[in-house]
Amino acid sequence: MNYQELVDVYIRLDSTTKRLEKTEIIANFFKTIEDDSLYDICLLILGGVFPAWSDKELGIGDKLLIQAISKVVGISKISVEEEINAQGDIGIACEKLFSKKQQTTFFLKPLTVNFVFSSLQKLADISGNNSTNKKISIITELLSLASPSEAKYISRTIIEVLRIGVGEGIVRDAISQAFNVDKKITERSHMLTNDLGLVADVAKKEGENGLKKLTLTPGKPVKPMLAQLSSGIKESIKEMGKAICETKYDGIRLQIHRKNNEIAIFTRRLENITLAMPEIVKLIEECLPHFDFIVEGEVIATKNGKPISFQNILHRVKRKYNIEEAIENVPLKIFLFDVLFYKKPMIDEPLIERRNLLEDIVDLSNDDINLSKKIIGTCENIPEIESLFEESINENHEGIMIKDSKEPYIPGLRGKKMLKFKAEPETLDVVVVGGTRGLGKRGDFIGSYLVALKDENDELKTIAHVATGLDDETLEYLTSKMKEYEISQKDNKIFVKPKIILEIAYSEIVNSPEYEIGYSLRFPVVKSVRKDKGLDDIDTIERLKSMYKE
Repeated sequence: MNYQELVDVYIRLDSTTKRLEKTEIIANFFKTIEDDSLYDICLLILGGVFPAWSDKELGIGDKLLIQAISKVVGISKISVEEEINAQGDIGIACEKLFSKKQQTTFFLKPLTVNFVFSSLQKLADISGNNSTNKKISIITELLSLASPSEAKYISRTIIEVLRIGVGEGIVRDAISQAFNVDKKITERSHMLTNDLGLVADVAKKEGENGLKKLTLTPGKPVKPMLAQLSSGIKESIKEMGKAICETKYDGIRLQIHRKNNEIAIFTRRLENITLAMPEIVKLIEECLPHFDFIVEGEVIATKNGKPISFQNILHRVKRKYNIEEAIENVPLKIFLFDVLFYKKPMIDEPLIERRNLLEDIVDLSNDDINLSKKIIGTCENIPEIESLFEESINENHEGIMIKDSKEPYIPGLRGKKMLKFKAEPETLDVVVVGGTRGLGKRGDFIGSYLVALKDENDELKTIAHVATGLDDETLEYLTSKMKEYEISQKDNKIFVKPKIILEIAYSEIVNSPEYEIGYSLRFPVVKSVRKDKGLDDIDTIERLKSMYKE
């Protein structure tokens, strides 16, 4: 299939904001695909070339892409940057520049989807000596063959900001519509594989029966089940009837896989951090059976045996060198709380049975591996649950989790079957999409950050500017990241790829025509930079509206 056919679909998707129209456009397109490119196309429509479970990434910065564009179009890098700043979007700038170039260019052959997809995948595997030149060579070859509209979307795909308003939910619904598959079956197969390209391919070739065979596979991480805020211990227990109540640890959530003799550790963002935590790998090797499994837990940093802020663990997660020194300086403890796979998938089993299994298979003879502290909560022992909460707070943890004991594990779901009860007011996880340079002594920093939430189509909508709660060290870090993720600049404003996640506290949610959502936050304060979270983890407009009503 020619890549231009996919680009024509991008253009149609970009022309509507209606979810149902986008779903229909994609579904009708999927029906026309006769070759084996459906898997590739599915990922490309989502703006990438790797499935969600993969830890591979293109890793191409704007400067390298600008260098390639400059080379192909035959103008200076400064001229390319000026056009990007003028348009406010690297894709539109590419289209403009390539429109001028097209008059003198003879296209030798049309780009195909397979060629674009495989070329972009190669970028992730290039490293070592001369890697920059090799990457530029691949990008320039692609762009040299591209029409203006193709160049627009190739450049956007390279920087992983496609801007067509399509998220996983729309693609999932389109697969169901295209291949006449029940939405619940498509959703479940996606939930278990975390790979919409695979789901689309199987739906096309094998239909519902094929999708029903897809299941969890150790070694391939799945999105974690997520928690909502509890309105109160008594109310939550009354609604659930019987709950598992556990300490909520102030650490990093881990999903630990064993497949044959290999152990892999993933964060909630599905990032593989196995090499950064050799002592955890050793603990798992020693304290769990040598069968295939997937278990979940929380890892915390300690000092003198007591828990310290999760920010200390983030340094461990990112560490690539001097691991032994880090192990000594930041000792870790792990608290396991669920099992998703043990010899076979377990997620359909009730939580109480999964927890009982976990207790049977974990050897707790080493103090550094534990099970989460828990009690079985009912309406008869509310004071005991409240005592667990107070004890957790006194031990420098965040609070407690309240989980319905009867429920299965549903990857990626944020629902009322898993709740968190914390001592501090609820916050919002937002993504930075832009910023403004500071004034006075902070003139060298980006001082104010424009942040956004997701709508039902996974499009980002702005909600506030936040400029408080930032010390100079954090400002320096954020400013460096803003430069790294920069898309364009205009006057004193900068616009960036949606990569930086902030946890925001605030005094009130208010109506506001100033921002795209129609709401804003009074007195927003940056509570933390959430390096352990990604774009999939940010809050939604739907949740904001629910909090506003409450």
